[in-house]
Amino acid sequence: MASRTARLLLRMTKLKTPLLSLFLAAVALSQNGCSSLFFFPDKTTYITPDRLNLTYENIYLDTADGETLHGWWLPAENDALGTVYFLHGNAQNISSHLLNVAWLPAEGYNVFTIDYRGYGNSTGAPDIEGTLHDSETGLRWLTNQQNTENTPIFLLGQSLGGALGLTLASEWVQRSEMPELKGVILDGTFSGFRGIAREKLNSFWLTWPIQAPLSWTIPGDYEGVDMIANISPVPVMIIHSVRDGIIPFHHGQALYEAAAEPKEFLQTDTPHAATFIIPAYRDAVLEFLKAE
Repeated sequence: MASRTARLLLRMTKLKTPLLSLFLAAVALSQNGCSSLFFFPDKTTYITPDRLNLTYENIYLDTADGETLHGWWLPAENDALGTVYFLHGNAQNISSHLLNVAWLPAEGYNVFTIDYRGYGNSTGAPDIEGTLHDSETGLRWLTNQQNTENTPIFLLGQSLGGALGLTLASEWVQRSEMPELKGVILDGTFSGFRGIAREKLNSFWLTWPIQAPLSWTIPGDYEGVDMIANISPVPVMIIHSVRDGIIPFHHGQALYEAAAEPKEFLQTDTPHAATFIIPAYRDAVLEFLKAE
């Protein structure tokens, strides 16, 4: 997230004066909305589940505002112990994030994952409000499927997907929606949209002077630290790496401190969104799933 933003703004430094560069950077971010810092979709299909010997089904969902979302349904290899609804991070699309959940069907869990608007084969262009709507659209489809009846449903979100999932889970619980979520797992998630935007703008010299006004273009209604306690009594597992170079470790700590019981913290030691390359971390997540 930080590196692509930096490249965008660095191109502006070739202009004749620093003041002009700064002005144009501010205009570009203001017109697009600071929320554009969060979304880097593409349309490339990097891998499909069959290449990993996984059975799958293409799912297409229509949103209330006229977009069509593409997703994959991956059934458990044996009798399903539950279903994991996976919300991926901010770059590329579901095909580049597939390996994060490809191990779950063999462990007895169905997986459902979607691409937000503008990602992969989904239509439209992403923004915060739209992707929040998309995440709820996917969950509503999932909870209405016969093959998920009488088994628990879990939400797993990584990075941006964790921020979307946190908001979705909070609202789902507060509205007493059915079926109930049995657990929420947040991996490498930032503590708030506005907070991480200001932090990233602060880290780059060209946007440092305008970090405050630009970050205020992001709605303050979706700060994870303000919402995560509302997920209780649904159990929450927060995963964060001490080596996360994209979303610093203190974001995971802040979310854990703000969460209400029951909660669990898994400190890891991998690059950002690389948690599940380590078998021990997979086992910890499986223990969380089986305990609920």
